[in-house]
Amino acid sequence: MECKSVITISRQFGSGGRAIGKELAQRLNVDFYDKELISLAAKESGIDPSVFEHIDEQATNSLLYSLSLGMYGFGQTGYSPRDQISINDRLYLLQHEIIRKLADKPCVIVGRCADYILKERQDCISIFIYADMDYRVKRAVDVRNVPKEKAESVIRKTDKTRANYYQFYTEQKWGMPENYHLCLNSAKLSVEKAVDVIENYVNAFQI
Repeated sequence: MECKSVITISRQFGSGGRAIGKELAQRLNVDFYDKELISLAAKESGIDPSVFEHIDEQATNSLLYSLSLGMYGFGQTGYSPRDQISINDRLYLLQHEIIRKLADKPCVIVGRCADYILKERQDCISIFIYADMDYRVKRAVDVRNVPKEKAESVIRKTDKTRANYYQFYTEQKWGMPENYHLCLNSAKLSVEKAVDVIENYVNAFQI
């Protein structure tokens, strides 16, 4: 069945969410966006991509201050003054605009609050990928080359950063089942089997 949906994937660190999302996009023959969003934001802003990579999916308090002053409104064509908004918030706002544009055609988008940004779209399917800690530690060591003695600490710190980022920009709790259409424990499945499950859900969703 032809994919007619935009699929967003939120993921715990070490759960394999990115690999699952990439394989899913290939399976469905649609575009895949993860770090690619940083490149698109850098191209649009003229800022070096390495600057955005360093602060990706991290929140600051400056955006709330800017919003309280009426310096930015979501859905508008821009925000002013740009130079008074932190680089973290500027990246979020750029990605916010880019995600909305990308959603004009079927694709898979990983992270960056995409599920929240696109929540009003009837064709958006939001997925949350999680896994047991033992599985995540092993994957962090084997796939991400994280030292074994530091793996659990890195996992917890990264998840906390993602949770804070999500809560800051959406005012919702990251990982809560009610915020997603489907939550999947990747520790119990291979990447291919996980993609099978999601693909079947996508097909059922579109019927």
